[in-house]
Amino acid sequence: MEALLALLLGFPVILAGAELFTNAVEHVGAGLAVSEGVAGSLLAGIGTALPETAVPVLASLGRAHGDRPDIAVGAVFGAPLMLSTLTFGLMALFAGRARGFRAALVPERSGLRRDLDWFLGIFAMAAAGLFVPQGPWRPVLAALLVVAYGAYVVQTVGASVALREAGHGSRVRRPLHIDRLRGGRSGLRYVQLLLGLSLILGGAELFVRGVEGVGTMFHWPVLVLALVVVPIATELPEKVNSILWIRRGQDTLAFGNITGALVFQGSLLPALGLTLTPWQPRPVLLAVTIATLAGAAWVRWHAARARALHPVPLLANALLYAAIMVYFIHL
Repeated sequence: MEALLALLLGFPVILAGAELFTNAVEHVGAGLAVSEGVAGSLLAGIGTALPETAVPVLASLGRAHGDRPDIAVGAVFGAPLMLSTLTFGLMALFAGRARGFRAALVPERSGLRRDLDWFLGIFAMAAAGLFVPQGPWRPVLAALLVVAYGAYVVQTVGASVALREAGHGSRVRRPLHIDRLRGGRSGLRYVQLLLGLSLILGGAELFVRGVEGVGTMFHWPVLVLALVVVPIATELPEKVNSILWIRRGQDTLAFGNITGALVFQGSLLPALGLTLTPWQPRPVLLAVTIATLAGAAWVRWHAARARALHPVPLLANALLYAAIMVYFIHL
């Protein structure tokens, strides 16, 4: 009963936080005079990646989830899996319903390709670490992943000036929600940003507890539970934020929110896994890795080859997630 109550409370809290957060990110990005790509990939991507970051950190340090390392490893691999497959598919579905399935999606192309290129390279390197035996090379590989993310941030910020000059600067389309209470103060955008982020984190924590409780009732294996159930809760911010933005025609923010979180989770979280968990190759992890890279590569291929992105091809990413779920069922 407590698990169901946590589920029912957690979801609307996440929704409320996502609405406040997306609205505030638009105003913060405009106030900092950065491009929409930076606002989506860095501000929104990192901010909404915090819930799924907390799970493997706490599990790895033995402070939560009964000191079970499978929770940490599963959370690290499960988050990118859901983003590169189901989240792209859901975003395409809502875009198609809002604008029509033949309508073009128009994210800023260079930023989309940059994010996906970084993710594909970094996550492939992290997955290769599964085959690196325990020893000094694992910390070295973890350090390389951290350095790679730093280089990605530098490149993303560096591209902001040229993108703003090309007309891709952050634009405010809606008034700041908190201005309805106290108007006109620029600092309020940061207050609302923190408030939205706090609600996202709190709602995700409630949802995680609820989903874990329901999952335990069905006696799922710990690794599968972490791969599937925990990301359902912790990835809700990315899904909800991107759906809100894509329905409003803010495609750069919608895509950047997902791809920026992918780079964050494909680098810093595996660095944690390499140093604090038994990072070992297992059939289920290899299957998840292949599906994750395939989903991201599919979007990258369309971003490079197609004259315009459309919702229909991206629905295949959701089918890829469904295929992995079928594989889990038959384990």
